[in-house]
Amino acid sequence: MPLLTRIRGPRDLDRLSLEELDQLAEEIRTFLVDAVSKTGGHLGPNLGVVELTIALHRVFHSPADKVLWDTGHQSYVHKLLTGRQDFSRLKMKGGLSGYPAQAESEHDVIENSHASTVLGWADGIAKANQLRRRDDHVVAVIGDGALTGGMAWEALNNIAEAKDRPLVIVVNDNERSYAPTIGGLANHLATLRTTDGYERFLARTKDILDRTPVVGKPLYETLHGAKKGLKDFIAPQGMFEDLGLKYVGPIDGHDIEALESALARAKRFGGPVIVHCLTEKGRGYQPALQDEADRFHAVGKIHPDTGLPISSSGADWTSVFGEEMVRLGEEREDIVAITAAMLQPVGLDKFAKRFPDRVYDVGIAEQHGAVSAAGLAHGGLHPVFAVYATFLNRAFDQVLMDVALHKCGVTFVLDRAGITGTDGPSHNGMWDMSILQVVPGLRLAAPRDADQVRAQLREAVAVEDAPTVVRFSKGAVGPAVPAVGRVGGMDVLREPGTDRPDVLLVSVGALAPMCLEIAALLDKQGISTTVVDPRWVKPVDEAMAPLAERHRVVVTVEDNSRVGGVGSAIAQALRDAGVDVPLRDFGIPPRFLDHASRAEVMAEIGLTAPDIARQVTGLVAKLDGRFERQADAADPVEHARD
Repeated sequence: MPLLTRIRGPRDLDRLSLEELDQLAEEIRTFLVDAVSKTGGHLGPNLGVVELTIALHRVFHSPADKVLWDTGHQSYVHKLLTGRQDFSRLKMKGGLSGYPAQAESEHDVIENSHASTVLGWADGIAKANQLRRRDDHVVAVIGDGALTGGMAWEALNNIAEAKDRPLVIVVNDNERSYAPTIGGLANHLATLRTTDGYERFLARTKDILDRTPVVGKPLYETLHGAKKGLKDFIAPQGMFEDLGLKYVGPIDGHDIEALESALARAKRFGGPVIVHCLTEKGRGYQPALQDEADRFHAVGKIHPDTGLPISSSGADWTSVFGEEMVRLGEEREDIVAITAAMLQPVGLDKFAKRFPDRVYDVGIAEQHGAVSAAGLAHGGLHPVFAVYATFLNRAFDQVLMDVALHKCGVTFVLDRAGITGTDGPSHNGMWDMSILQVVPGLRLAAPRDADQVRAQLREAVAVEDAPTVVRFSKGAVGPAVPAVGRVGGMDVLREPGTDRPDVLLVSVGALAPMCLEIAALLDKQGISTTVVDPRWVKPVDEAMAPLAERHRVVVTVEDNSRVGGVGSAIAQALRDAGVDVPLRDFGIPPRFLDHASRAEVMAEIGLTAPDIARQVTGLVAKLDGRFERQADAADPVEHARD
């Protein structure tokens, strides 16, 4: 019987010998490759933390001891060891989440998978333990990429304040986040990886000096007294110890015995300890190790033997943006690009290859990226900051106070906007069009197809006195949706064929095909519909109010929260213009959405053509009834004749 099938919880690990633990590690890697190749998911990071996760659960007793993950995409092995071995529907509706999930297990704590937050969580839990006199342990596992985030260092500064508050910080150092980790911290960790440790040096020195007559012992004591300076010279882990954090490592992250020894020492210490573990992303799977871009950080469905994709979905939104960025770079020397540790996922890899001196990877530090962009703009350049829509939330204050207030020409390109589905609640890009509505001067574009991505990106980078935003969806981009006319700056996608149409349907971004389907369904009910794409949804086009006034009802459809979104902005614009037309807005309800496919999530929240058409039909019917009652009241004699 395979060892993995005998693991129902962490304490089942206690019975295994070191040889059996090594066998278990290999079984887990085989399982991960087989399972994730069928569903897609974060493969490379989890192949790298197998031994580390085993050692953590051997030394610490979850769930009493809290084991926290940053980011949560490296928690697959943790799931396996805590009784969750059915990966057949990983990231699918009804299956396991791709991140820790409290509803799945008492062993999971942090569900939000935005990086660099774990040390703040750990600090708070450790403080609570201290105040409530609990002797439970807190272990924060943080990838070296997440340590590039400023929040991590804010937390470290607070953690180091209490020398007697137990907290173990495990740095999972694989030299990568998505791609190779960059920056000063990465260079420091690289030095630690490649330099013999102080303790080994001091042990050898002591052995030699112990055998040296007369001067040996005094000389050793002098060297030991100069420990801080010598340690920085031999292995400069002093950066952590300067903060007041005990440092252990570097440790071979694939040696279970060494890991257990280091973690056990950290557990006994009684204060904050850094355990620095060296791991190999993609370990044990040759296709991942040969992938220089990101070591199979995240994969779709692949052939398990070759690592090659099973199918291709064609051009996607990201690649369309990436190709247009290269063209813009060739035309304008002032165009520069910024990424937050996600060069390839946001489509900037081709730009970086073509213009290596004009791309800046700031690490997982969106706040710094936004402020740095303001500085670049002030210096006469036009920065394009490409980032997942959900991660721009982290830099809102900087967009508001550093970019917009200073009227800086910065373009933010938001990838994975709207419902992304399988990555769960923390990765849906469903808040950007709401939170950005309050930023004075900001202009926001929502392209409906590949042609509009290209066109609106060009329009955005032409603006030099305000921030601009271009947002688009995840996955394959569909066929072009042609315009049949133009009203103001808005594209007309469908004309009603009557002078007094019933419905003005405002289609936002990638939902244009669905909105045309809604119009066709309404037409079958005898309801005439105009479909327009505003293109730029902030500010609301001046032509919107007079166009709305020529319709009986206005309906907005957006892939964003209904609260404060495009529908709300249009409603306010109509009120300000004195246009009293009923408006119904369709979008995402204000709640966190469980992981499932994009189509399944949209069906669950009623954001489908049949659902919307049905409700609009009911709304128009009510209006007809109201108008009939008003007519009857105005002409009772005519009514009596009927």
